Amino acid sequence: MSVHLVVVGGGVVGLGHAVEAVARGLTVTVVERDDRPLGASVRNFGHGCVTAQSDAAYAHAVASRKRWLRLARTAGFWAGETGTVVVARADDELDVLRSLAAERAGDGVTLLTGAETDARAGTAGARGGAYLAGDIRVDPREAVPSIARWLAEQPGVTFRWSTTVLGVEPGGVRTSRGDIAADQVVVCVGHDVDQLFPQLAADAGVRRCSLHMLRVAAPDGRLLDAVTAPAVLTGLSMLRYSALARQPAAARVRERLTSQRPELLDLEVNLMFTQHPGGDLLIGDTHAYGASVDPFAAEPVDQLILEETARLLGVASLRVQERWRGVYASAPGDFLVRHTAPGNTVVGVTTGIGMTTGLGLAAHVVDQLLAGRVPTADPS
Repeated sequence: MSVHLVVVGGGVVGLGHAVEAVARGLTVTVVERDDRPLGASVRNFGHGCVTAQSDAAYAHAVASRKRWLRLARTAGFWAGETGTVVVARADDELDVLRSLAAERAGDGVTLLTGAETDARAGTAGARGGAYLAGDIRVDPREAVPSIARWLAEQPGVTFRWSTTVLGVEPGGVRTSRGDIAADQVVVCVGHDVDQLFPQLAADAGVRRCSLHMLRVAAPDGRLLDAVTAPAVLTGLSMLRYSALARQPAAARVRERLTSQRPELLDLEVNLMFTQHPGGDLLIGDTHAYGASVDPFAAEPVDQLILEETARLLGVASLRVQERWRGVYASAPGDFLVRHTAPGNTVVGVTTGIGMTTGLGLAAHVVDQLLAGRVPTADPS
């Protein structure tokens, strides 16, 4: 038996392709090596960081936002239109936010005073900030499995969990549980693309990016209701997200941090947090790059994140509930979309913005496949 589409990988990008295929009346088989989603899609902040993207990433982020909210209703998980507060603790960071607000006039960017910033974010000592109204949040550990469960109930959809793909060929895939024939195959395996397509991964410069993240108990009374609290970014975030990083003052932020806090830049810290619906904070994160992931997590790195987050919140210390290592694919450019053979396409998000852009990217790729075009990442 043949299906219209085989999706290799059960993370956000892979499930996004399955969602779009089902919406267009196609039959789909999703093949995932684990028995449930366990990768980057459930190890992140659950932050749809829409407003801080630019170019193709912004277009895919806007499309993803609509899909997250629709899927929350149909698949039965929480998604909050909470926005994001970007906290500025120095004048150069304020200048970044002022220029972003001018650039994105009418796009939901509101400048805040220091007091307004602290009140909205639960922080202490902000010089000012900005509220990004278009951003959303989900609980990734709830949302991604919920999408998979909902898909499994749809006509024409089959999941092959705990199944390893051994090869991808025109006309289908070979797996540890037998061959599957298909008109189209989309491979969405993130950083493990080198396991199936080593030369493609090498040519595209794909590496693994590993992160330190923690879940901590929120200081009593420090934040708003967990379901309405915004995501919170800082000056370090301004160096990572393209719409912020391209503002002229971002260079001054980097220059100051290089002089004053080089250890934060050495670890490529993106100091941010989101509040879990249960009340805890998801905090982080760091970035280390390589062909493989070092299994040993250095405690001083976690301590640095804890100390910086406590300082941001104006508290003495934070109580750790959980620690983990995130891993995602990193490569030059935001997206990897490659046609490998007739009917075969590799698709990935390669700058750590899969939750923000993955659903929109998937919709774009499926539309191109149905139009008979070779898929690209550019939505224009």
